[in-house]
Amino acid sequence: MEQIVFATNNAHKLQEIRSILSARFEVLSLSDIGCFDDIPETADTLEGNALQKAHYVYERYQVACFADDTGLEVTALGGAPGVHTARYAYPDRQDTEANTDRLLRELSDKADRSARFRTVIAYIDATGKEHLFEGAVRGIITESRRGTEGFGYDPVFAPDAVGKTFAEMGVAAKNRLSHRALAVQKLSQFLCGK
Repeated sequence: MEQIVFATNNAHKLQEIRSILSARFEVLSLSDIGCFDDIPETADTLEGNALQKAHYVYERYQVACFADDTGLEVTALGGAPGVHTARYAYPDRQDTEANTDRLLRELSDKADRSARFRTVIAYIDATGKEHLFEGAVRGIITESRRGTEGFGYDPVFAPDAVGKTFAEMGVAAKNRLSHRALAVQKLSQFLCGK
């Protein structure tokens, strides 16, 4: 089975990606290749952050790898939190509960609760060439948390026409239609078509 490095040590993301790609690839994490660095994410776009992480790994380990960056883009907040999704409540650390609390507070008086989750994957092949893949899912931000599956904003994001939040759907159902799943499917199609 072909190996591919996913530039993350996030257990939730790794589980999602492995469940999608497991039939064709052995997905290695950063720790699997001995990388425990806090890889910078200083770009002002999702594409920029994904490329920054993928290049960091490729340049140090000389392996084909991919990295992702995901943003929740809320219409009434002008696209925020966007590139700051993971550190929305505190710029110096990730706190998913505080991030969700801030989002719900900021939308408490807004009629428009439409949003989209967008994932960009940057893949750098063995020759160093860049490839970008994007997946997006439109939905709404619910007024309160619903469900216990998933992570991050999953309890408050309900995809259009589903009627449930990602956290209510369960991992298997989410992996069929999530923003990350759509981007990974495009990556997989590209890799299988090589």
